[in-house]
Amino acid sequence: LVTTTKYPKEAESFKEQGNAYYIKKDYSEAFNYYTKAIDMCPKNASYYGNRAATLMMLSRHREALEDSQQAVRLDDTFMKGHLREGKCHLSLGNAMAASRCFHRVLELEPDNSQAQQEVKNADSVLEYEKMAEIGFEKHDFRMVVFCMDRALESASACHRFKVLKAECLAMLGRYPEAQSVASDILRMDATNGDALYVRGLCLYYEDCIDKAVQFFVQALRMAPDHEKARLACRNAKALKAKKEDGNKAFKDGNYDAAYELYSEALTIDPNNIKTNAKLFCNRGTVGSKLKKIDQAIEDCTKAVKLDETYIKAYLRRAQCYMDKEEYDEAVRDYEKVYQTEKTKEHKHLLKNAQLELKKSKRKDYYKVLGVDKDATEDEIKKAYRKRALMHHPDRHSSASAEIQKEEEKKFKEVGEAFTVLSDPKKKSRYDSGHDLEDDTGNMGDFDANNIFKAFFGGGGGQGYSFEANQCMYTNSCRKQQYFF
Repeated sequence: LVTTTKYPKEAESFKEQGNAYYIKKDYSEAFNYYTKAIDMCPKNASYYGNRAATLMMLSRHREALEDSQQAVRLDDTFMKGHLREGKCHLSLGNAMAASRCFHRVLELEPDNSQAQQEVKNADSVLEYEKMAEIGFEKHDFRMVVFCMDRALESASACHRFKVLKAECLAMLGRYPEAQSVASDILRMDATNGDALYVRGLCLYYEDCIDKAVQFFVQALRMAPDHEKARLACRNAKALKAKKEDGNKAFKDGNYDAAYELYSEALTIDPNNIKTNAKLFCNRGTVGSKLKKIDQAIEDCTKAVKLDETYIKAYLRRAQCYMDKEEYDEAVRDYEKVYQTEKTKEHKHLLKNAQLELKKSKRKDYYKVLGVDKDATEDEIKKAYRKRALMHHPDRHSSASAEIQKEEEKKFKEVGEAFTVLSDPKKKSRYDSGHDLEDDTGNMGDFDANNIFKAFFGGGGGQGYSFEANQCMYTNSCRKQQYFF
């Protein structure tokens, strides 16, 4: 700290007391005594320089800048005044002004090592600023955060750097960090439009649109020309309106309109990840209602890519996979859901998908007979009549050996399917996913020909003559009782 004997003893006494408190790191008291010295001798450059040093320690850099500038106005050869002015400029993020101050110090003291180092620090901040600008234009927000962190090591009081970092953290989805940085700025400057904008941006990206709009409006009050806040406010209002219109159309059962409204909403702001994830899921739900199952799956997939924790999208996609009988994929989604939220409902859905997967690995007897799963007893009998006659070995006796073998296999499968589906107990166990091979009657022991004979009244050894009944495939014989 600078001392002098050119001024009244009382002012010098205040300065000396300020120095003592400064050494003790009691900067508030030091500030008070330096102020008393200045009040007594307002033309003393060293008093302003000392108070500037104290204000810097109190992180009151703007006030410190004013004092250091006053000091060098009073004495342009005051080296420490120029050095402190440069440090204040640098702390506040004005690296070019800082560099000019440090070069003035070097003019006064060419070998000043502190000034030489500060020139390098100022150059580094300027370089990081340029890199950050390029990164922001390329949407490389991680690079911007990195550059701002490095720049803030020298420019610790620069709100502009902090706001840019916070904005990029928000764009990266790191909302708590962004909110924290913006809130710190607002505690020091409640009217900072940029910080208010970032607070709103975080809320907007977290799908708290009403609260976000409030912050954007407040930012525009503080800075009417804040274009980013204006655009974000407009997008937030438009997004909310489209989403609500889509929800209403869906509730009214107007699925085509809902699909279009959700699609329009998705074009408003690609950066709003959370809201867009919900919109994709909503559109997927509409797609499933419109029987656009593949489109619904694609939309749900887009939703979970945007938000990996979005349970509703996994559930919707899993149901679509169930509808498509793609049970492996459905089980994977339900497992993901159950691992995240272990509820009874999710456990039931997972077990049901696992059961359907197990059932799908077996022969599909309904498919073999060509009937639906809710087919009646009569429909099952009619289907068996048709398929058994279609694949009976005698009908293909003149075909090649390969075709005969294939048709014999199908004939056996038809008999096996009919054996199960025509027996209420076996059918019930089959439908519930039980392995019929575990029953007493092993399915491998049955004879398809015996089932065929029994069905067509071939008891007593007379059997069924395929050649004698060829007319069953002609229009003239379709009225035969055993065919219909």
